[in-house]
Amino acid sequence: QVQLVESGGGFVQPGGSLTLSCATSENIFNVNSMGWYRQAPGKRDLVASINVGGTTSYADSVKGRFAISRDAAKKMVYLQMNRLSPEDTAVYYCNATILRRDYWGQGTQVTVSS
Repeated sequence: QVQLVESGGGFVQPGGSLTLSCATSENIFNVNSMGWYRQAPGKRDLVASINVGGTTSYADSVKGRFAISRDAAKKMVYLQMNRLSPEDTAVYYCNATILRRDYWGQGTQVTVSS
């Protein structure tokens, strides 16, 4: 049973920062890829990902503002979000891809507003 649990969401003013955390039941080096997605109408959009080799990828809208990282010993993946804007408001989901199958956490709400 693959388990993913997100935390760290909340209410923040424009220009502020938040760090999201994802605790996983899996050894990160046994997972093909870990990522953060956010919910849009009808779909979930990729925000950032990191593969087993440490290669990262970011959506154009967050490049230079967000950073994905991991702590394998703690089985944790993080998303540092800086210079937040209202357009970043969404439910953020932690994702793990294992043998071409996707697993999801429950999501954590991020609201950016004055």
